[in-house]
Amino acid sequence: MAVTGLALSCVPAVAQYSADRPVGADAQRAPAWQKHAGIDQNLGRSLPLNDPFVDSTGRQVKLGDFFHDKRPVMLELMYYNCKLLCPQVLQGMASALRQTGFQVGNQYDVLVASFDPTDTPAAGAMKKKMFLSMLDAPASASNAVHFITGPQSSIDDLTHSTGFHYVRVPGPDGKMDQFAHSSVVMIITPDGRVSKYLFGVDFQSRDVRLALISASTRHIGTLSDLILLYCCNYSPSQGRYTVAVLRILAVAGGASLFAVLGLIWLMSRKPKGSTVSA
Repeated sequence: MAVTGLALSCVPAVAQYSADRPVGADAQRAPAWQKHAGIDQNLGRSLPLNDPFVDSTGRQVKLGDFFHDKRPVMLELMYYNCKLLCPQVLQGMASALRQTGFQVGNQYDVLVASFDPTDTPAAGAMKKKMFLSMLDAPASASNAVHFITGPQSSIDDLTHSTGFHYVRVPGPDGKMDQFAHSSVVMIITPDGRVSKYLFGVDFQSRDVRLALISASTRHIGTLSDLILLYCCNYSPSQGRYTVAVLRILAVAGGASLFAVLGLIWLMSRKPKGSTVSA
């Protein structure tokens, strides 16, 4: 399912568009890059876990090193030199995660990957420090929050598997040093499969919590979370959870039936010590 623009498989993962400004009627048309910077929702697709990357300390790693145990992973694709959209998405992630009631490293991990092959581990380390400050997490959370860079081949594999399309575009100064891309975070299962896409820059903590629970195959969360998850539907087109009215009615109907049966049972019981006169 394609979202936020038409993303064609025959188009390279990253394209480049001229900094020349259109004039006349061409200025009224949508930019050419806009239709190549969307999302194909590859739900259930496995990530390239054997591909090489570099973490923010400069250590050589494989993508699969960040997937383990029963913890789902919130994945964000960005470039570290971004001054506008990417920091807003990081802020939205941190704000929503703080309100989920979950603790990073206990119920989930965070993985942020740059799709700009010129980004460095040092730039990733700076972004990681900023994100941890936004998350307001303890020092131990550093072991569960990862900012990585990689070669173009690994970037291509990761963006292809997640359906993430981006294009190189000119900045305000005309230099081709910026990228157009969608604002989206992905929830990944502990074994490295795409579970959910959440769109925007301000994420609902309820949606994030439910998406993490669902991706964990219900290894985290409470009974009330499972009931709420049953009463909500994930909408891929909207990238969020919506209320499932029929399921709520079914739950309410079942609860009412049990209440009536319980009342009948209580009323049918004889009081203790009662006798029947001859």
